[in-house]
Amino acid sequence: MGAAAAVATDLSLLLLFAVQHTVMARQRFKTWLRRRVPASFERATYVLATDVALTMLLVFWQPFGGRVWHVDGPFSEVLWALYAGGWALSIGATFAVDHLELVGLRQAGWAVGSRNRAPRGLQVAGLHAFVRHPLMTGLILCVWVTPSMGVSHLLYAAGASAYIAVGIRFEERDLRRTFGAAYDDYAARVGAVLPRPSTWRG
Repeated sequence: MGAAAAVATDLSLLLLFAVQHTVMARQRFKTWLRRRVPASFERATYVLATDVALTMLLVFWQPFGGRVWHVDGPFSEVLWALYAGGWALSIGATFAVDHLELVGLRQAGWAVGSRNRAPRGLQVAGLHAFVRHPLMTGLILCVWVTPSMGVSHLLYAAGASAYIAVGIRFEERDLRRTFGAAYDDYAARVGAVLPRPSTWRG
């Protein structure tokens, strides 16, 4: 496959994932979906669709181009450590929520008392005390921090970062609708993906 075809394929895969992950998360689509599947399976359906889109992205991604940068020695070890830190941050951020709830199993009745759980409030402690979206901070580290960056990887990193920026915008809008002034106050104090100096001093 030539470079132009590879770029077109990769961009299509990125767009597929972005559209699926964004559109299915919107309240209008959730209302439409609940008319076709039981409400208790709505979250699990969303997660399953996301898994399918992500699998397609990984399986059908077409590498192309040469190398953008490559480093060896101690600096590469620093980059690998930051890369591992990105994954640790991403995984650690998921513990702010119930994992069974995150993947839709609790809503589907896979845990005792799953149907009577009180809704969670605004999370401002732990990692969320430093950045509002620690999962996204970790993912940005994962896609960009590498000792060896190829052109194909660069396209993926740029596309993923663009989607993260758009996703944060939509999520922030929903959070402000849900929590109102409390979220506005939180956002004024804590950065979205990078800690503010005042946060560290605090």
